[in-house]
Amino acid sequence: MKYICLGYYDEKAFGQLSEQERTAFMDECFVYDDVLKKNGHYIGDEALQLAETAATLRYQNGKVAITDGPFAETKEQLGGILILEAKDLNHAIQIMSKHPGVKGGPFEIRPAADLTELVNESERRRSVATEK
Repeated sequence: MKYICLGYYDEKAFGQLSEQERTAFMDECFVYDDVLKKNGHYIGDEALQLAETAATLRYQNGKVAITDGPFAETKEQLGGILILEAKDLNHAIQIMSKHPGVKGGPFEIRPAADLTELVNESERRRSVATEK
């Protein structure tokens, strides 16, 4: 089963680390990612640019409203995602609890939703609607 692991960190605190501390931390994370790959648990990941580069979209009063940056007012910002293959949530927790990234901030782990059947049903409905 696929699990989405959302990694959060304090951008300000991370920025205050020395270059040597930052690179050592990142290298430690990449080493563990290699272990995940070797063991067949790693599906993919993406790092995110700083929160200040983000835009948040929200539907309000019949229109899309755009806000600069993330909506949440918190010290910890989403830093990236990792997609993991695990037997169940407990297995995903065991795997990610060993990830050095947890030292930099919390990881939220959620099972990925399989939308295949919903997409197929929608496609069938839409194809019937266009045939009329």
